[in-house]
Amino acid sequence: MTVIEWVYVIYNGFVALVYGYDKLKSKGQGRRVPERTLLLLGFCFGAVGALFGMELFRHKTKHRRFWVYNTLFFILQAGLLGFYLFRS
Repeated sequence: MTVIEWVYVIYNGFVALVYGYDKLKSKGQGRRVPERTLLLLGFCFGAVGALFGMELFRHKTKHRRFWVYNTLFFILQAGLLGFYLFRS
């Protein structure tokens, strides 16, 4: 794997963990991660991690906005990633 591919995998793992952290904080006391930040992480090439974190931690799964946006981000990112891999 190239460095870019490693960064992509690690970043998406980080995004999934942020969803898990927010789920943990939602059950108790503490600062939550703003919804805007969660969506921004998904937009910045973290849609795979966001969707995975949503499912794994059962977090934000009832929020239609998160499903729609992260799915659209995933489609866009899959296209860009496919273009990158095709060109290299």
